[in-house]
Amino acid sequence: MKKFKNIVVAVILSSFILVLSVFAWIKPTDEFSLTERRPLAKFPELSFNTLVSGTFMKNFENYTLDQFPLRELFRTIKAQSEIGLFNKKSNNDIIEKNGYITKIEYPLNEDSIENAANKLSAVYEKYLRDTDTNVYFSIIPDKNYYLIGEDDSYLSLDYNKLVTEITEKTGYMKYIDIFSELSIDSYYKTDSHWSQEKILPVAKKLAGEMGVQLNSQYEEISPDKSVYGVYYGQYAIKSVMPDSMIALSNDFTYNATVTDYQNNRTIPVYDFAKADGRDFYEAFLGGPLSLVSIENENATTDRELVIFRDSFGSSLAPLFIEGYKKITLIDIRYIHPNMLSQFIEFNNQDVLFIYSTSVLNNSETLK
Repeated sequence: MKKFKNIVVAVILSSFILVLSVFAWIKPTDEFSLTERRPLAKFPELSFNTLVSGTFMKNFENYTLDQFPLRELFRTIKAQSEIGLFNKKSNNDIIEKNGYITKIEYPLNEDSIENAANKLSAVYEKYLRDTDTNVYFSIIPDKNYYLIGEDDSYLSLDYNKLVTEITEKTGYMKYIDIFSELSIDSYYKTDSHWSQEKILPVAKKLAGEMGVQLNSQYEEISPDKSVYGVYYGQYAIKSVMPDSMIALSNDFTYNATVTDYQNNRTIPVYDFAKADGRDFYEAFLGGPLSLVSIENENATTDRELVIFRDSFGSSLAPLFIEGYKKITLIDIRYIHPNMLSQFIEFNNQDVLFIYSTSVLNNSETLK
């Protein structure tokens, strides 16, 4: 009987492995993981050089992991085992706390902070030093600052050190502190970004420091659906409620003209059709674009604002439309600063550098 049981177990296990192996070879290659928001590895190039160098086997391993049959099911099983069975606090550095999902950002990368400061200084020296511009700097804390706080059971950045180090290296810009204008409620539960309807205090604080008053009222508009952020799929445990996406609009945003120079087209301030795509946050100003301008002839001033930004700026910039006749958004993750003179002349503008702590701590993305 024992021998029979062993045979049955061996046959079942072998059959399972065989079926998975056959499935792995015949199933079409998946190009993209919607849940993880990233492209999946493709079958690597097979050649004498790649075999000898070992790159084929390394890339083949990545390929098999990404293209494994029933991958999403096994990701969920693995995540539930990590959290529920082995009582770990995180799965792939993703944690859930108080109904929010976030990714641990740790440790503080001082070399990255210095690199970020050098990149910003290079822009300042090349375009702004000898011009009649007012230059400002602000830092957007990631939501771990509010979610984790003093909870020492989680690893966390030394935010005070981060702010101190980069502001000391960018003393030529006026620093505007917005940490106190935010809370954990300012962020989406399943995404890394802040919710636009919660950041009016931030916009007013920044504008006020730059000498512009924002007084208009907004109506809340929203797609007729719930949305899921980048962390929802990465966590792989469907235990948090989806987010509601809300945009703030009024006559200023309705009448503004937005130009996407990267793709040479005009786009709306908000495009809820993009909320159905890979990243709902792309509904704000078209998402990750290198160079965008917003023009509004009905602004309360004739002033111009230039924002050097990351993705957080996409939902922040529309809140400045009331106070600026023209706003230009520049993302130097996607455009080299040396190219900017082809599109913009820096003179007599307000210039705001505003970056999240995540980008500053991983500044290799900046060109």
